Amino acid sequence: MTRYLLPVALAAAVAFPALASAADTQPPPRIVVSGEGEATVAPDMAILTLSVMREAKTARAALDANNDAMAAVISAMKAAGIADRDLQTAGIQINPRYNYTNKADGSQEAQLVAYQVTNTLSVRVRNVDKTGDILDKAVSLGVNQGGGIAFTNDDPKATVTEARKKAVADAMAKAKTLAEAAGVSLGRVIEITDQNILPMPMPMNAKAFDAARAAVPVQAGENAYNVQVTVTFELK
Repeated sequence: MTRYLLPVALAAAVAFPALASAADTQPPPRIVVSGEGEATVAPDMAILTLSVMREAKTARAALDANNDAMAAVISAMKAAGIADRDLQTAGIQINPRYNYTNKADGSQEAQLVAYQVTNTLSVRVRNVDKTGDILDKAVSLGVNQGGGIAFTNDDPKATVTEARKKAVADAMAKAKTLAEAAGVSLGRVIEITDQNILPMPMPMNAKAFDAARAAVPVQAGENAYNVQVTVTFELK
């Protein structure tokens, strides 16, 4: 009998430390909270999207007319102090335009009447105060489509850092409140993750170009940068 009991006793002796070790490796209780912070700053750069559209009987004629108009726009941008690095062609489109005539059998007959060429230019204006003047010059020289405008910041790092600090403080305040309500204490921070939310572009209606006479009135306002964080704490 002893020969059979001894292995069982040894197995039990080995199992108990294993169970104790497994209990020691159980993760401590924790709490996960989110926080949000926002910081604002006045924009220091405007990004304009300007388009020139020209129409002619042939694609060649439409392209030539468009090239002349866009060359004048680009020249004016440079004369206004816009650097080469801040001028970028965003797209060129060549599209036929048709007139459709209804036939007696209910079908339609398409007749090619012209070609339209559209050249789109992206312009970064680093002096926001000049935005209205530059828009006015562009329209005077042939820009007749587009009108997209977005106010942004060349280097928003400091503002994002401020928002991030506010988000962490918000998360810690929430965690403290929840821990006190539950009758427990906060331990060390286990993990922090964050997500930046950039400000949305502020569009400008292209119809504003049609009414442009003097410098286009433009209000830059301010940009709000948001940061959301998720913080995981141990609980004591």
